[in-house]
Amino acid sequence: MKRIFSYFLLSLLVFSCKEEMIESSLTENANYSYDAVEESEPLSISNLKNIDAKSKINSEDPKIIKTAHLRFETQDLQNSFSNIYKTAKIYKAYIQNDNSGTDYGSIYRNITLRIPNTNFDAFIAEISKGVSYFDRKEIAAQDVTEEFVDIEARLKAKHTLEIRYLEILKKANKVSEILEIEKELSAIREEIEVAEGRLKYLQNRVSMSTISIEMYTEKPEGTGTTVSYGSKMWNAVKSGFNGLSSFFLGMLHIWPFILIFVVLFFFVRKKIRNKKKL
Repeated sequence: MKRIFSYFLLSLLVFSCKEEMIESSLTENANYSYDAVEESEPLSISNLKNIDAKSKINSEDPKIIKTAHLRFETQDLQNSFSNIYKTAKIYKAYIQNDNSGTDYGSIYRNITLRIPNTNFDAFIAEISKGVSYFDRKEIAAQDVTEEFVDIEARLKAKHTLEIRYLEILKKANKVSEILEIEKELSAIREEIEVAEGRLKYLQNRVSMSTISIEMYTEKPEGTGTTVSYGSKMWNAVKSGFNGLSSFFLGMLHIWPFILIFVVLFFFVRKKIRNKKKL
């Protein structure tokens, strides 16, 4: 009987010790200072998992932004454009901007294309075949691998920190503490959105390269100069007529002042004449 009683007391002692340990652990967590935690963006756990999956980057794969700027003269603008358009279709490129017009002594057409990074070099080589020489040929490659890795690392750190903030928020009892944690989470959310936006922008620039092409041809001599000179003369005549019309319209706006001025002029003139007679 004594032995059973001893076992019973020992069990109570062990149980009470465990209870004290649990309570002290909870108190420690509840008193955890959220100010000491680094800033992170608040997101749900499921969203965090999705973002982490999307933002994972293979650091061994270099991230290169390729751009090219080409300028050359052509004898037939339309034919050159048709060749570029056909080549763009083959290499899965699309025209982002297309504008044309006339400059002093030349007719031009400027095109901006977006093309998959893997087809960049082949496309440049293909459209260069029909060009005797380039007035301008610039090809640039910007390595943004380091920025990619840096953004990914910061996102992961903020995601981890956000989870800690959420755990602290669950255990917070004071209204002031809850408001402070929610304020920090809101600021972190904005930072994560900015970082993710920058990551998406870089990814787009890396996956799709940009090529700017300027083509031009000389204006045919003869009629172009005559027509241009005649147009200038006609514009000058119209401008003079418009100026004369504007002058008369302006006079109509101030006719009362003109009338007063005329009356005063004759009155003063009459006075001066009368004085001379005397």
